[in-house]
Amino acid sequence: MKIDLTDRVALVTGATSELGRVMARTLAACGARVAIHYHQSAEKAEALRRELPGSFVVQADVTKQAEVARMRENVVRALGAPAIIVNNAVIQYTWTKVLEQKPDDYRSQFESCVLHNVLMAQAFVPDMIVKKRGRVIGINTECAMQNWPNQSAYVSGKRGMDGVLRVLAKEVGEHGITVNQVAPGWTVSENRPESEASEWYRKQVPLRRRGVEQEIANVVAFLASDLASFITGAYIPVCGGNVMPCI
Repeated sequence: MKIDLTDRVALVTGATSELGRVMARTLAACGARVAIHYHQSAEKAEALRRELPGSFVVQADVTKQAEVARMRENVVRALGAPAIIVNNAVIQYTWTKVLEQKPDDYRSQFESCVLHNVLMAQAFVPDMIVKKRGRVIGINTECAMQNWPNQSAYVSGKRGMDGVLRVLAKEVGEHGITVNQVAPGWTVSENRPESEASEWYRKQVPLRRRGVEQEIANVVAFLASDLASFITGAYIPVCGGNVMPCI
């Protein structure tokens, strides 16, 4: 048994981020033709394109309807209509207390978590409905369940995203389209390496470590495949058990 995405088109938003790059590489390794989305990191996008034969680079601000529509046109023209979309892009900002967080930070998280997912669905799901198959995968976070201090803008955006995608799963399931979320924990990456400062985090994780980017990408690839054909509406933490959705 293996994950086979041969000849399927996959679009990864925020594909130049650390997690995004590994997701794009993993989907390509499974046979997908990958559309590499970026907003501002053109050089990183082009470098990734050179790594992945048959891939295509596309630029857009995923919080703007006209730009998402233009991105769809460019991807369809170059690769065909995506059967898989991975909504990974998010706006970064400085975390602080609710009483000190700027209103613009809440707007940015609404736009890059909620509106981003809405616009991607409106642009790409109609093609999936025609083909009676498709995969929508949103990248959420364990923080949506933790609600720790200083996380309010991020959590508000991700919890709103969760609601949109659960409703979408119920609306499009009859067309053979699945809608799921992957929720990474504090993942080891170039910008977030292992350190003494992260010891407190590792101690509370049941598996006693932080995850790595490939472990997140593996779940994305699984959900994109036929192996996950009867899974939809799921929020799947990939965080070593640090959060555990319960019944």
